[in-house]
Amino acid sequence: MLDKLQRPLGKKSVGNSVSSLQLTVENVSVQIDGASVLDNVSVSVQQGECLVILGPSGCGKTTLLRSLAGLQPVSAGEIALYGEIIANQESHIPPEERNIGMVFQDWALFPHLTVFENVVFGLPRAERKNPSDGLSELLGMVGISSLSDRYPSSLSGGEQQRVALARSLAPKPATILLDEPFSSLDTGLRVELRQEVAELFKKLGVTSVFVTHDQDEAFALGNQVAVMNNGRIIQQDKPAYLYQHPVDRWVANFVGEACTIKGEATGSIAQTKLGPINLCFEMKGEVDVLIRPEEILIEAGDEAEIASIDFFGHDTLYTIITNDDNQSLQCRTGGMPRHSVGDRVAIKHSGVRTVAFPVGA
Repeated sequence: MLDKLQRPLGKKSVGNSVSSLQLTVENVSVQIDGASVLDNVSVSVQQGECLVILGPSGCGKTTLLRSLAGLQPVSAGEIALYGEIIANQESHIPPEERNIGMVFQDWALFPHLTVFENVVFGLPRAERKNPSDGLSELLGMVGISSLSDRYPSSLSGGEQQRVALARSLAPKPATILLDEPFSSLDTGLRVELRQEVAELFKKLGVTSVFVTHDQDEAFALGNQVAVMNNGRIIQQDKPAYLYQHPVDRWVANFVGEACTIKGEATGSIAQTKLGPINLCFEMKGEVDVLIRPEEILIEAGDEAEIASIDFFGHDTLYTIITNDDNQSLQCRTGGMPRHSVGDRVAIKHSGVRTVAFPVGA
């Protein structure tokens, strides 16, 4: 069904050579009603991979997605697909000619059309009267073959999402854009559906750009994650690298729970109250060392006191207060709580390497 991706029409992007890069955004800015919404944004997606745009509400994620889809003109920079420009200040390839599919946050299904008719609507106009047999195969892949004659109002949220996904896949797009597609689903269904979507995209070799404000979702789906704030891309990396090597304090806190402790750095080691800690990058002088909760170990002792305990079933989060400076630290351990509020404990760092930030930076 989706064995061949079509290429869009457009001008060659200057400086772009043939490579595994499928979609590139270079120095794109967008102004709406005189306000800067995107500011010099640059991201890229490898063919067959998933790029997740992660950021808080109002940071410009959806505007970036709309610019990729052709629904929002760019004010500066360029967007290229397969090395061919599809948007810059001089040219704007319309959405229907970009061969880019989009799954909207509200799914945008037509209530008066059946499931099959909704999916057919995703095809180019010339193909709608005689859709190929492959469309039935697609419905089966997405798990909605038995729903083809039903209307959206009779479907659950998860089923409606599958219909929207099938509609976006029907024209065999080069890239699919997804704007927080699981945000209105309950937690269990959300996890189940995103796993199915990830497996389907991998099977079909689909390139995708996924927008979310949920860090767990971003890390579960993305081959690459681009963290966005105030209209700018702060960092794009593989999820594990992003978590371990955030470029600044804001990213460190946004992609996970984070604490910092004072340290004195000499090269690749910082001396701290938890002992010497290995650094990812050499530094010198007074620094704030990043500590993740899962990197802190606690045992019976007298260096700190447990102030609170949050049990999540699969793990336990302790908040502890140190004796020397009353600093609040967090410790995450697997399974049931093994300590109580008020217990005195000793603490140590168990991580391999971490990053540090200059004091005041």
